[in-house]
Amino acid sequence: MRQVSVATFLEQNRERLGLVWLAGRDGGGRELVGENELRPTIGQVGHMNLIHPFRVQILGAAEIGYLRALPRDEFQRSIDRLFTSELAAIVVGNGETVPQYLVDMCEQHRIALVTSQNPTPHIVDVFRIYLQRVLAESTTLHGVFLDVLELGVLITGASAIGKSELALELISRGNGLIADDIVELYRISPDTIEGRCPPVLRDFLEVRGIGILNIRTIFGETAVRPHKLLRLIVHLEDHGNEAFSDLDRLQVNATFQEVLSVPIRKVTIPVAAGRNLAVLVEAAVRNFVLNQRGIDSTKEFIARQQKLMNEG
Repeated sequence: MRQVSVATFLEQNRERLGLVWLAGRDGGGRELVGENELRPTIGQVGHMNLIHPFRVQILGAAEIGYLRALPRDEFQRSIDRLFTSELAAIVVGNGETVPQYLVDMCEQHRIALVTSQNPTPHIVDVFRIYLQRVLAESTTLHGVFLDVLELGVLITGASAIGKSELALELISRGNGLIADDIVELYRISPDTIEGRCPPVLRDFLEVRGIGILNIRTIFGETAVRPHKLLRLIVHLEDHGNEAFSDLDRLQVNATFQEVLSVPIRKVTIPVAAGRNLAVLVEAAVRNFVLNQRGIDSTKEFIARQQKLMNEG
């Protein structure tokens, strides 16, 4: 189960949102977990809600104005209701003045209380995107992950089949490296997978016979990417002459591979002497983009052939 402490969560967003820790520093050790680990009645981040409470409650001008307009007893009861067992932190935005009673209660319950001059909708957006990335369900796959023609492509295949050499040629053609050997994959939304590189492997590509290359140093800053959405898997297969001749030349039905329960389009490219794999990968990417736009060359060819046969 992936998790992040409240202290880390606030610190990593401190500079961007101008967060100032006001009270409840002892609450920094509380843990935030992914959406799937929460009970259905509990949300992750949102504006103050007493019926469907959030683990990180955000108070802006509307919420503070509502609380201040209440009679003192009701004002205190409303704030008391914020402090459920699930509450992890409270953030007061829009530069609003924080009621002293809220400060005292955060100290008493050891709940982190921070303030920000930023508007609360912006705070909610930043927090949600951050938590989606940090707490996303994840896995790792063996392969080389590249940005090919602005599309995230994972190249897989047996060891020593030539994945790194292919990656090097694609990089030399202006494409970008994300990760070599081990690719970290995160499901950042129900149907979106993002690929990243483990920190220790960042910028490096191992090529047999040459060794480990620093792609950023050799090709420049534009040759590497920090992350990319996974859109296509290109699998390399070793085929002898007989197996190569037996391949289905008209693949009408697309194949997919599930990654974290998300189907990802998969293309298998046979490896054989004389084949320019870099050109084939780029062609596969261009064809995938056309397919996404509803243009299928194979089906178009079959339809044209069928029409000629019918006319004959």
